[in-house]
Amino acid sequence: MDTQLAPELANNKHALAAEAVISKCVHCGFCLATCPTYNLLGDELDSPRGRIYLVKQVLEGHEPTASTQLHLDRCLTCRNCETTCPSGVQYGHLIDHGRALVEERVPRGLVERLKRKALLLVLPYQQRLAPLLGLGRLVRPVLPSSLKAGIPQAVPAGVWPDARHTRRMLVLDGCAQAAMTPQTNAATARVLDALGISLISKPSSGCCGAIHHHLNEQDNAKAFVKRNIDAWWPDIEAGAEAIIVTASGCGVMVKDYGHLLADDPAYAEKAARVTELAKDLIEVIHREDVSGLVPAASSVGKVAFHPPCTLQHGQKLPQVTEAFLRKLGFTLTAFNDSHTCCGSAGTYSIFQPKLSHQLRDNKLGHILQSEPDVIVTANIGCQLHLQAGSGRLVRHWVELLDDGLRNTSSA
Repeated sequence: MDTQLAPELANNKHALAAEAVISKCVHCGFCLATCPTYNLLGDELDSPRGRIYLVKQVLEGHEPTASTQLHLDRCLTCRNCETTCPSGVQYGHLIDHGRALVEERVPRGLVERLKRKALLLVLPYQQRLAPLLGLGRLVRPVLPSSLKAGIPQAVPAGVWPDARHTRRMLVLDGCAQAAMTPQTNAATARVLDALGISLISKPSSGCCGAIHHHLNEQDNAKAFVKRNIDAWWPDIEAGAEAIIVTASGCGVMVKDYGHLLADDPAYAEKAARVTELAKDLIEVIHREDVSGLVPAASSVGKVAFHPPCTLQHGQKLPQVTEAFLRKLGFTLTAFNDSHTCCGSAGTYSIFQPKLSHQLRDNKLGHILQSEPDVIVTANIGCQLHLQAGSGRLVRHWVELLDDGLRNTSSA
């Protein structure tokens, strides 16, 4: 698709990057069939092809409007379209650049700005989020059901094993996951410890930067990225094998560090190395000898694994987790539309609640129709979103393996 870049955008980094992505699009329309928002709304401007046209118009000098911004905001960035696209269009990068271009020209309303600012001041900071979460849990019994559902019950994280093995891997602590489901990384540490791998947490690391990045706070996002690189770098130089990311949404972001800092002379090389080392947990564990793991598969019952978009489309790891769990003896239920988004999509459920809840209800309808005994996933956002909508405990899949280890040790 050819674009005639407007003269005033000739040196704009977002415009140049967007133009390069758009040039690969052949406007075939295959993406429409797999776009969740297009399937819900039936408006081509709420499809990848439609949004590409909107960004193209901005690049060619057309003045964007609040309507332009709304259609771009409605994108989940699920990247299902990337899986479908025969031309390899990197739509995820395009939508980020397109939003940044429109943000420069279309001011948001006061309420919207305040909401974004409040979220950015709290959510990416585990030390700020945790006390608020504790307060929410304290008053949870008297809250309306709509608010109560969004506050997860506390689950003990358990013991984090000492670093006693020669093989060592780093882990992203993150922000929301560290505060809301600390048991995920702790369970990962115990499972890897049983495989002869010590998992190292660095207190000076934190949010991956995705929240700021997707809300067009690009400079602040890069500050988080650099902080994590600085925190990990001594261990990387000392031979850490990998950087484990147990939240697949964060995994997409960390794997993009090399792209984000490619033009930074001080960090480009380090960022590229972090991208090489960043792994979703399943990428590491499915290659290990797991014969010593004896999960309580037979006592779990039927398991529904919800594959996050960021795992199957963002990181291009479809069916890997499912195959691994089956290998360990778990019975996985099949359900329709497992490739589609649950509607969580980071902060999407906060800023687009109506669409988000529609997608969640559709997803849960399919999952629950398979009558699972347990629902598991691989991303904190999906986990809490599905849990709030179903009233059922939703867990990270690694907790099933951790349960097996605990049962074995206590037998």
